[in-house]
Amino acid sequence: MTKFDKAKLPSRHVTEGPARAPHRSYYYAMGMSEEEIHQPLVGVATCWNEAAPCNIALNRQAQSVKMGVKHASGTPREFTTITVTDGIAMGHEGMRSSLASREAIADTVELTMRGHCYDALVGLAGCDKSLPGMMMAMVRLNVPSVFLYGGSILPGRLDGRDVTVQDVFEAVGQNQAGNLSECELEKLEKVACPSAGACGGQFTANTMACVSEAIGLALMNSSGAPAPYESRDQYAEASGSAVMNLLEKGIRARDVVTRKSLENAARVVACTGGSTNAGLHLPAIAHEAGIEFYLDDVCEIFKDTPYFVDLKPGGQFVAKDLYEVGGVPVVMKELRKAGLIHEDCVTADGITMGEALDKITREADGRVIYPVDKPLSKTGGVVGLKGNLAPAGAIVKVAGMSEEQQVFTGPARVFECEEDAFEAVQQRSYKEGEVIVIRNEGPAGGPGMREMLATTAALSGQGMGKKVALITDGRFSGATRGFCVGHVGPESAHGGPIALLQNGDMITINALTGDISVDLSDDELAQRKDAWAGPRQTIYASGALWKYAQLVGETYKGAVTHPGGGEERHVYADL
Repeated sequence: MTKFDKAKLPSRHVTEGPARAPHRSYYYAMGMSEEEIHQPLVGVATCWNEAAPCNIALNRQAQSVKMGVKHASGTPREFTTITVTDGIAMGHEGMRSSLASREAIADTVELTMRGHCYDALVGLAGCDKSLPGMMMAMVRLNVPSVFLYGGSILPGRLDGRDVTVQDVFEAVGQNQAGNLSECELEKLEKVACPSAGACGGQFTANTMACVSEAIGLALMNSSGAPAPYESRDQYAEASGSAVMNLLEKGIRARDVVTRKSLENAARVVACTGGSTNAGLHLPAIAHEAGIEFYLDDVCEIFKDTPYFVDLKPGGQFVAKDLYEVGGVPVVMKELRKAGLIHEDCVTADGITMGEALDKITREADGRVIYPVDKPLSKTGGVVGLKGNLAPAGAIVKVAGMSEEQQVFTGPARVFECEEDAFEAVQQRSYKEGEVIVIRNEGPAGGPGMREMLATTAALSGQGMGKKVALITDGRFSGATRGFCVGHVGPESAHGGPIALLQNGDMITINALTGDISVDLSDDELAQRKDAWAGPRQTIYASGALWKYAQLVGETYKGAVTHPGGGEERHVYADL
């Protein structure tokens, strides 16, 4: 007798009936009992590897997830997928692999689940792209799914203050400027990252971890505890039990990820001053469900969401501090007080968001989480921009910037790639008041839409972060500070206006009005377009990055590589 009727579950194709005897023989080879073979098969997918601290603790947590699945009468089957870790990929050709890895993660999880007919999915992820990649796979497959973040790194300590990897990137700029010795830099690099876990500020990993709770795919408060904390194992075990509860109730990923839950997620990004990369990943997750939720929609929500959680890089605290004052649930409770949360969304617990928040007793502490009616600023920490320089939109993080700093006009200083810009910053051959333009770094034109943290951190380290602006059709790290506009679309490779800019063109960026424009007439832009020589040739003429460049769509739609849920003719879980 099994607790679950497998007549409608995908795993019946590999475990039930005389014709599946060969398949079952493989399971016996792995030490499974007859009872385990006939229970639901639950994929436990991790991005474990030895590439970086973000992923190194996932293997341990997966074992606890498996215990939770077993205790709830399921049979866990663990498998791994890749990650590319941005901190190590940053500032060189390796960064081109980062965004493409998001698609590879979603694809490989999908293929593993399909190939082995698993019934449900618990996905564990640690580094930036692995979080949206895993969530995209869940929505694409539309099986009962629970997401678990691997947890953040502990802050390092130096001279009595907390430090993060962001400080190391910025210290490189200080060293180049002659304000920090190599000995001091070495001291910092050895203490900045003291444990397993993903970057501790509200950079992309922690932003998307907050999203996983807000969107309903993760258990409440599961994203907060740092990776080394043993308490993570309890969340892991609970996640394994939770997925079996969803399977029993027939609650699938698209019952959880809806237009409303995506809006909840965007609110949490805005009020925490989260990473601009959420403007890329939320549309991509929506795309898997066939929901049109583009950069414009995300930015509309950012516009009327107060920013009230004081996290790095714009603020002063890290993920561990947020966890200690109650984490994402307390943040969402504050949003609810302002009527900014859809309470009827379903969560990984199988209850509604409203019911989940009713259980939260803690209140805003006023230091890390401010009360929603006394925010750090009245609008979100991330702003969308549009204008004749970015007709398809652009995005900028303004958390921690004064209103005065959010308006900038200056002459363009155009670079054809990040390396050229970084060299100019190192040589200090740029001028205060300029708008540094880095083009040919979009998803197709890069290829791979690199992040520009090395360049922006060097500018900050030279004390120039507020004296120049920077715009690109590439991306910025969640750790970027200063007036840095990313995702400028259409990208240069597609003949967007950024491809037509020349040195000295006057550019105005106004984050208060949401405008990004160049002082050129439509006629002048049209003439330059006619004279444009076409996209720059890249060195990637074969392999995974070539394939990605051929398939990838527009940035404002999430830079996705397939038609999405709107075009599908079947649902995997119903086959």
